[in-house]
Amino acid sequence: MIKNLLPGDKASSSHNDGNVAPKPKAPQGKLTNNNSEHRPKDPMDEVSFRLRNMSLNNPSIVEDIDSPIEDDASQSDSFSSRMLFGASSSTRQTSPLMRSPWASYVERSPSDCNDAHSNYTGLLASLVREEGNIYSLAASGDLLYTGSDSKNIRVWKDHKEFSWFKSNSGLVKAIVIAGEKIFTGHQDGKIRVWKISSKNPSFHRRIGTLPTFKSIVKKSMKPKNYTEVRGNHNRIWIKHYDAISSLSLSEDQCLIYSGSWDRTIKVWSVSSFKCLESITLNEDAVNSVVTGFDGMVFSGSADGTVKAWRREYQGKRTKHFFIDNLLKQECAVTSLVINEAGTVVYAGSSDGILHFWERDKLLSRGGILKGHNLAVLCLVAAGNLVFSGSADTNICVWRRDEGGEHKCMRTLSGHTGPVKCLAVEEELRPGASRRATNNKAWTVYSGSLDKSVKIWRVSTGMGSLMELMSPQPSSTPPHRPSGSTRAKSSGHIFSRLRD
Repeated sequence: MIKNLLPGDKASSSHNDGNVAPKPKAPQGKLTNNNSEHRPKDPMDEVSFRLRNMSLNNPSIVEDIDSPIEDDASQSDSFSSRMLFGASSSTRQTSPLMRSPWASYVERSPSDCNDAHSNYTGLLASLVREEGNIYSLAASGDLLYTGSDSKNIRVWKDHKEFSWFKSNSGLVKAIVIAGEKIFTGHQDGKIRVWKISSKNPSFHRRIGTLPTFKSIVKKSMKPKNYTEVRGNHNRIWIKHYDAISSLSLSEDQCLIYSGSWDRTIKVWSVSSFKCLESITLNEDAVNSVVTGFDGMVFSGSADGTVKAWRREYQGKRTKHFFIDNLLKQECAVTSLVINEAGTVVYAGSSDGILHFWERDKLLSRGGILKGHNLAVLCLVAAGNLVFSGSADTNICVWRRDEGGEHKCMRTLSGHTGPVKCLAVEEELRPGASRRATNNKAWTVYSGSLDKSVKIWRVSTGMGSLMELMSPQPSSTPPHRPSGSTRAKSSGHIFSRLRD
């Protein structure tokens, strides 16, 4: 089975999160230098000694650093990591966020881009840290959430670290924001749900783990709730037993879909956290899942297929029916996205080709876009633009005109490793109209396996249009979809819908 496996991915293991352990009360009085003769000689014991001393002398540090749902062991890990990064006694009174080892490099002054007439397109800033590869991103307003293989989820504001929280286990492979809730999908097959504190915007607490412990106990009581998985093992159907590769929200934000390497897609209720359905794909691992128009759901798998599903509600439950294959090829499908208008479905594959299908043509005919030399690992759409990140370290900016033609508007280069995740937000510029599609600017965030996050600005103003009309470099040739290889599809995907 071929998965969308990259350096840093590990075999997953599934286990339940522990309950919240009460923090030990500090003894009366404070430690003094009289205890110095009892300090251990081992370096790690020395770290633990200093941490205990810090927590007793300044209990507020505990609240600053610790995630509210972690047990004592994870607290110790958090403290140790801060100490090992070189916090000295002179900085003990400073917030740990100020001592973060992230380094921010501003390439372009934001004031140069705030002008309503500025058409600058390029790199704004870089966020670099020797913490781990960046596997997931999500942007919401002025906040950016990043997930890495360090198990930390960090929150950024104005190119600076604003907050952070940590899971007990599981590399963070996907992040989705639904209102006040933040859903994170992990390598251990679990989905964790977080919420921002109403009293402290920088404080996130975990409010649930999917599936919930109550649901697991309830489903475990009946044999009919068990299904056979690899290795002739039986597991309850509401649990993923391999890494979660993708998360996607329904249009009304009532449902969240999780795609996994265990060859299933599970449907969850955003409000009740219940698993409503499990969709089984027998062929291979699910690398991407995306929800779109008319209750349609699309899945991309390592077996090279893009499948279309139709959702129906049956009381409080859902039922998804397989409609057709949009694509069936030898190369793995690694990413999916639907454009903002809900009219085009895009799929990136491991051969570097970007496939697309148009809703107006009943998804029966598709085209391809060639702009990458290696696998297209991530896609994101905004307005009439589609951004594709690739293992070749580049990001292609594709523009779709009113006639349906696609052109490579720009290639963003700067990463030294594969681009694994993308997020985009519209830039609000003074004097610019939201309806003016030809004069917009977008802030694009890219996470890479080079352990960095880069922040780009992409403008669709007249200056950028002139660049689009000029000859493109050989590495990113302009591409016209007509005349290209058509996607293999039966052409009858909506025949049952019409009937």
